[in-house]
Amino acid sequence: MTRSDQIGPVTEMAIVNAFTKLIFVDEHYSEEEVVIVDALRAVSADALRESYEQIGEYLRRLGVREMIQLVALVKEHIDLHGSALGSSLNQPQSDAGLRSAGLCSAASSRRIH
Repeated sequence: MTRSDQIGPVTEMAIVNAFTKLIFVDEHYSEEEVVIVDALRAVSADALRESYEQIGEYLRRLGVREMIQLVALVKEHIDLHGSALGSSLNQPQSDAGLRSAGLCSAASSRRIH
């Protein structure tokens, strides 16, 4: 059983709450929040190998539009790959075009502007 199987559906609000905890450097994360961070690492080249504190710094630098787009990408990734969470999310993504924009998604080929 994977982490995502244990937590059920993840909402946009749960993703925003997890991002807020990362931004304010909370030290305690639920299973759901760990799944969200794993998904964030899967869709964002900037968060792939970073610590939670460094991911919080990255999120702090994002504008509102980029944050909204990132929440949508994380949600889409969790919805599409939920059964694989915890097993393969830390693998680097190969979409160089999206990496140059700072975000990439195995679930989506659209560029973040």
